[in-house]
Amino acid sequence: MNQPAMEDPVSDGKLVELTYKVIDAKSKSVLTEVEFPIGYVHGVNEVLAPAVTAELTGKLPGDIIEVPIDCNELFGPRDESLVVVDHIDNVPEEYREVGTSILMENDQGGTKTFLVTRVDEKSVTIDGNNPLCGREVIFKLNIVTVRDATDEELEFGGPLGTEPDISDIVGTDQKVKKI
Repeated sequence: MNQPAMEDPVSDGKLVELTYKVIDAKSKSVLTEVEFPIGYVHGVNEVLAPAVTAELTGKLPGDIIEVPIDCNELFGPRDESLVVVDHIDNVPEEYREVGTSILMENDQGGTKTFLVTRVDEKSVTIDGNNPLCGREVIFKLNIVTVRDATDEELEFGGPLGTEPDISDIVGTDQKVKKI
């Protein structure tokens, strides 16, 4: 009697669930950690940077991989013109907390996420650079699940019924809640 293959490798059309850490390559400190598995359909949507996704191809559930990323290549060099300091009285109260994401829109309708990075008695600083700009990091990924995606998951690009907040994931297609 033929046993079905117990494990499928990561490939296009597979639903992949994983957890990960982003580790600063120099200091070895953990910058971001996702403990609740995020899911996506491999080859359908890009939740993670292409360099990371490419390294997942062919891996199995239970595999832990480390992918070094030079964030300058991913996001370009830091752009100081994206750092804005404004008088605290000009900033709505809900934006006066470090770590708050602000989705800004330009005159052409394009959007960019800024992060509140500093607040003092007189001013608020927001920064449109990705927080990983200028860093070298290591993505440490733990593959939890790999299985065939259903037709609905293929269309949706990930598991149905879950809409993870992926705003802090280094990726090309970030979903950001408007605040």
